[in-house]
Amino acid sequence: MLKRTDDYDSVFQQHESNREAQFAEVWTEQLNDAFSDIARYYDRANNVASLGQWNRFLNAFMSIIELRPGQGVLDLCAGTNAVGLELLRRQPDLTVTAMDRSRAMQEVGRQSALKQGTPIESVIGDAHHLPFPDNNFDIVTLQWASRHLRIEDVLREVQRVLRPGGSFYHCDMLRPANPLVARAYYTFLRGSLEVTSRLFASGAEATRQKAYFIETLSQFYSAAELSEMLRGLGYVHVADKKVLMGMIGFHRASKP
Repeated sequence: MLKRTDDYDSVFQQHESNREAQFAEVWTEQLNDAFSDIARYYDRANNVASLGQWNRFLNAFMSIIELRPGQGVLDLCAGTNAVGLELLRRQPDLTVTAMDRSRAMQEVGRQSALKQGTPIESVIGDAHHLPFPDNNFDIVTLQWASRHLRIEDVLREVQRVLRPGGSFYHCDMLRPANPLVARAYYTFLRGSLEVTSRLFASGAEATRQKAYFIETLSQFYSAAELSEMLRGLGYVHVADKKVLMGMIGFHRASKP
């Protein structure tokens, strides 16, 4: 848990520096290879690992997103396009741009979009350096990826590309604020990752990251801390919703 000081922003900056120092090698050199392996079974594995609750989590996330006709959406760290496809199902006249650093994940997403006859533009790139002009999107979504990112830097970029009054929506696995809940959560995840890895015959690159997936989560933020970061970066109307005692969190925030 982050310790509140008179200069809370500096605490976040220090924590982000510590996260990068600990995980930079995985983020820059290993994680893309892991997701190249995972892409072929990503959605099925998540459903198994969540004990069949994956679509429930998706629907819960969708329930906080307010859509209007003709909006432009950036689905950041889009993975297999599950969020973008669901947004278009609910509001077919959206313009959705999906961005992810993993070509393998986006190829699965592209095939899903083609199968459903749904147009989604795909961009391969780094979430820390968005290749879009300022004030470009009405909505930006970010899901199941923030713990793998220098999240403060990404949130600054998200704010840059949002139009004034535009909305940012986030969901991810988070660090529960209650230490006892966190300990039980990590124990469950270790077992779940082991079972899922064996069931789907994960390759070497994915298998070697099992410990990382727990470590990066334990060094991430609680829902309340992430809300505090959003406010500190200048977002307004910040709200969070905790699921499963803070194991998963949803956030909504707006650009002034």
